[in-house]
Amino acid sequence: MASFAEQDKEYYEHIIRNLNERGVTLPDIAEIVIFLEKDYVPGLDQGISIHAIKKVLHKREAQNAIMTGIELDVLAEKGLLSSPMQRIMKTDESTYGIDENMAITLASLYGSVSVTNYGYVDKLKHGILSKLNDKSTGKINVFLDDLVGAIAAAACGWLAHNENEVAKLLGEGE
Repeated sequence: MASFAEQDKEYYEHIIRNLNERGVTLPDIAEIVIFLEKDYVPGLDQGISIHAIKKVLHKREAQNAIMTGIELDVLAEKGLLSSPMQRIMKTDESTYGIDENMAITLASLYGSVSVTNYGYVDKLKHGILSKLNDKSTGKINVFLDDLVGAIAAAACGWLAHNENEVAKLLGEGE
């Protein structure tokens, strides 16, 4: 049986590969983090934002949510879900809130600051989120758009809860 560290590496690499295959990069997510936190973390840059995102992507509960959501989007895109689930996913039915619930759960791993940031960025559809929500592409991103927003929001929470480490990363610490 694989060790926790081996599983973490496998899951992390799987997530990065799947995000990239779906058109999402860590710099795309970092752009959202910077947008949300630029007024609260002076000097915040892409490198520190990606560091925070990687912290989120190595948390097991976050990994599970992301892998599950992406898998459902992929299966729906291939038409492999049964009815009525296939229709719900294809039309991104407005009353289907499981995607937002999963994203809120992921964001809540990093406190209320993450949950409020998730709600804000989900409403704005900032950056890559606008592209992921574009229904004209033929892609099904019912879960992915919310999960990407939640990853960014959780990274904001990580930044807020790790001020000392952030200060060191900014070169302000001892």
